[in-house]
Amino acid sequence: MSVATGGVEALQEAVRQGPLVLPHGAGTKPALSTPPDGVIALDVSGLTGITEYDPAELTFTALAGTPVAQVSAALEEHGQYLPIDAPFAAAGATLGGVVAAGTSGPNAFRHGGVRDFLVGVRFIDGTGKLITGGGKVVKNAAGFDLPKLMIGSAGRLGVLVQLSFKVFPRPEATMTVSVDLGSLEAALDVLATLGRGPIDLDAADLEPPGRLWLRLGGAREILADRVARLEALLVTPGERIEDDAEFWRDAAELAWVPPDSRLVKVGLTARHAAGLESVLARVGAQARYSLGANVAWVAWPGDRPLDDLDAGLRGLEIAGMVLTGPPDRILIGSSGGGAFATRVRAAIDPHSRFLEV
Repeated sequence: MSVATGGVEALQEAVRQGPLVLPHGAGTKPALSTPPDGVIALDVSGLTGITEYDPAELTFTALAGTPVAQVSAALEEHGQYLPIDAPFAAAGATLGGVVAAGTSGPNAFRHGGVRDFLVGVRFIDGTGKLITGGGKVVKNAAGFDLPKLMIGSAGRLGVLVQLSFKVFPRPEATMTVSVDLGSLEAALDVLATLGRGPIDLDAADLEPPGRLWLRLGGAREILADRVARLEALLVTPGERIEDDAEFWRDAAELAWVPPDSRLVKVGLTARHAAGLESVLARVGAQARYSLGANVAWVAWPGDRPLDDLDAGLRGLEIAGMVLTGPPDRILIGSSGGGAFATRVRAAIDPHSRFLEV
């Protein structure tokens, strides 16, 4: 059963009535937003629009159902952008969905992901109350950091209604260097070297086994010199890509993922990459590593049970969030939260109106 939003009040009443509810927006991550049988789907896609935007203060506030693409267009008019580079923006991903899934794209490498840009949130808790956390300005540290709590909550802690973000000036120009190091080990070694070096990369992605995609952004007049300094640190000559916007759009949209796969976001560090590749090789699965090999996007074959990937991630002591495919599994691998998560859920959702992860 779906309840189309007629406004915040209608959503509040739906939560109060229960018994179980699950908010959803554009549905670009169906494993998170498709309600199981007996659960009421709360359609928040009608809560759209930028309510406040002050280019001078580098902040904006928008309703949770606002498409990321709409926000990007408004920021572009003032030479600004939201560096989180949200995946599935072209497919209609909303701000609320990005926060709920905690998804950041490849160009979040330099400035940080969703948690680094979200400064304020309003949401409906399990009692139907409208709760506000954080603020609409960058310098706001009052009280418990509720905005961070909503990141990756998958609609299981509350119904996001309104969100405030800080933004950055958009780089004047960008350039990408593509280099094939031949092996995963060599590519990871270069990533480690670059991470310790003086050059700030806007993006650093790894396409197994050994191809790196390295993006630089900044002032046009000095960009070529910075690229030359980057190339000097590489052990193998690379290829310069000056018109790189289309490539990074495809990377953010995860255009390489086969249509019959289940997409899983895996948080990890570079030392886990070889182990994850071994797990994937057993079933012919693919992965791309983003944010300097701190996130793996895994395309898991749709005809293979997730139990195999779950076991592999547990063996590596890392966790994954399932984004597409049937809604039977959300978190796999070594996920946790413990007593603290239990206490938080009891405080925000005392009547158990939201699904457990």
